[in-house]
Amino acid sequence: GLSDPAQTARVSAVIARQYEDLSRIHARRDEQIQAAKATPGIDKATQEARVAAARAEALAAQNTLHPVYLARLAAELSPAQIDQVKDGMTYGVLPLTFRVYQEMLPNLTDEQKQQILAWLVEARELAMDASTSEEKHGWFGKYKGRINNYLAAAGIDMKQAERELAARRKSATTK
Repeated sequence: GLSDPAQTARVSAVIARQYEDLSRIHARRDEQIQAAKATPGIDKATQEARVAAARAEALAAQNTLHPVYLARLAAELSPAQIDQVKDGMTYGVLPLTFRVYQEMLPNLTDEQKQQILAWLVEARELAMDASTSEEKHGWFGKYKGRINNYLAAAGIDMKQAERELAARRKSATTK
């Protein structure tokens, strides 16, 4: 929704640079993991330690890069626009998932909604730096598990809520 072509170009360059930087980090990690797994004569513990070290190094690099990227975006965009970029980088999973939770559980308290949203925002922040669609969705899957455990602890039967949502949707389409 940017109207200034120069700003659009700058924002596109910032986003492209982030993908390039992440790609370099992920490629290095993947090369190190592949080398660790292909090294002849090392024991399983050493191999696992090398894989863990490669992952830790990549995570540290991502954690350094992430706030720099957000600062670059903030120089060009409003917080709401930055959220749109983040959602674009993560396939819109956050708003979709949050909407579905609210549809499935129309009686959620404001506190429950805030907690669900906070966890989905955290998942999105982590997913933004993931290397593949599968990794990105994996972060959301992990946090959906956390959310479902939180709701179950509050006495909410998620399976029943899913059945009720399906029935409501079916009823709405037959009307």
